[in-house]
Amino acid sequence: MKPVVVTALALLLLLFLWPMVFLGGPAPAPEESESLPTATLPIDRASVRPAEEWAGKSDGETVVRVKQADGTVTALSMADYLWRVVAAEMPASFEPEALKAQAATARTYTLYKMLNGPVAGHTDADVCTDITCCQAYIDPAQAAANWGDAAPLYTQKIADAVAATDGQAILYGGRPIDAVFFSSAAGSTLDAVEVWGGSVPYLTGVASPEGEEVPDYRSQVMVPLEEFKTAFLAQYPQADLSGEAAGWFQNTVPTSNGGVETVDVGGVTVKGTALRTLFDLRSTHFTASAGPEGITFHVTGYGHGVGLSQYGANALAKQGRTWQEIVAWYYTGVTVGTYAT
Repeated sequence: MKPVVVTALALLLLLFLWPMVFLGGPAPAPEESESLPTATLPIDRASVRPAEEWAGKSDGETVVRVKQADGTVTALSMADYLWRVVAAEMPASFEPEALKAQAATARTYTLYKMLNGPVAGHTDADVCTDITCCQAYIDPAQAAANWGDAAPLYTQKIADAVAATDGQAILYGGRPIDAVFFSSAAGSTLDAVEVWGGSVPYLTGVASPEGEEVPDYRSQVMVPLEEFKTAFLAQYPQADLSGEAAGWFQNTVPTSNGGVETVDVGGVTVKGTALRTLFDLRSTHFTASAGPEGITFHVTGYGHGVGLSQYGANALAKQGRTWQEIVAWYYTGVTVGTYAT
């Protein structure tokens, strides 16, 4: 070979081998820069629906793809979809400002789903009608049948609440929040970290003014001793449930509102949320007492306790708060406006 060619080949080999000699191999690929959520919330991170299809548009211009119980997907305007959600989620007898707060919350929850992508159960739709996955939903004809003679009044009342908040969303950092909500609180709401294990800046605990006016605000669940032992030991076989039942519950660690963060049951530390699920309690704000017949849970409030309290919203509305003030009360540091990319 000519000297110039040899020199060129030597330089190429040197450039190729140099990183391997000193770094132990090829340079690593850059890490993903996407930041992950800080809490185990109902946060979905699947394919994203293009925001230009819906961002900045009115409810009448926005199409929501809704998976029905029979598996079919229905395309509804945001206005029509929200009517069905509000009618299912909140009593139509509530104050108009509470219904508006619910409409804005439901819209924001829907936009959040549309922005972040559908869940595995309905990748062909933005939302579904399963309350354990998305939001409650009712057909107008069924709602009217439930309301009886009040149907014309309630139908218009909910339509007015949706129209009064047209296109308005609850935003944090300019983006729709994960606007979770629940039925009633026991004095105050909870931080997201207390329920789902991570902090979310706009989901912090705040005082909530509802109380004894709430139906079944205080409830009881009695579980026979053998039934309790069978169910609990199936989940926690290492627990010791011998001896008197009165000694099974020890060392309760309270939540910020006086509920149960964790409690030792038979020597095993269990989250209040786990006991709520296992024994179908209305909330984690409970105490447990043992008697000869079984374990009795005394429960206050209803729901997971994070975000907007529906009965609290109604109580605030009765105090003269506007719907904007109500959502700002329950979601810390948010603004209300139209979401635009």
